[in-house]
Amino acid sequence: MTDSRIYEDLKQDHEKHRKMFDRIAQTQGDSEERRTGFEELRKELQAHAAAEEESLYATMLGDPDLRDEARHSVAEHKEIDDQLGELLDTDMSSSGWLTRFKELRHRYFHHIDEEEEEMFPAADEGLSKKTEEKLADKFEERKPRELEMAANEDPGDERE
Repeated sequence: MTDSRIYEDLKQDHEKHRKMFDRIAQTQGDSEERRTGFEELRKELQAHAAAEEESLYATMLGDPDLRDEARHSVAEHKEIDDQLGELLDTDMSSSGWLTRFKELRHRYFHHIDEEEEEMFPAADEGLSKKTEEKLADKFEERKPRELEMAANEDPGDERE
């Protein structure tokens, strides 16, 4: 169940993101560690979301049985992107930053738990192994390019 490479790639990213969130949560004030950690997380989340949308979600949107779940997840990506933008605009030394960061963390963890527990199994059931392999190839090709783009794009910037 959901052991195809595409789901494993996405789950590996999710685990990396969990660790990044945990490290940032341990930081204090407007420190170099917080600034660097958050910038790395921001780029990683933007790249992951874009590559996931262009591979798995694009295919799911084309399948009437999977469309609603994909739409829901795309909407959640937009909410998370908006929250990243709010954090960029907030002074990292303020209590408001940490409060917003914790809200983002909660929202993102809910999102990836939902993907792993509900969406990936549904997609695995509905998609062929051949399609899943193509999606993994596309995700693996797209993610590094999206990371490069994220370095120059703030959350909410229009994608090319």
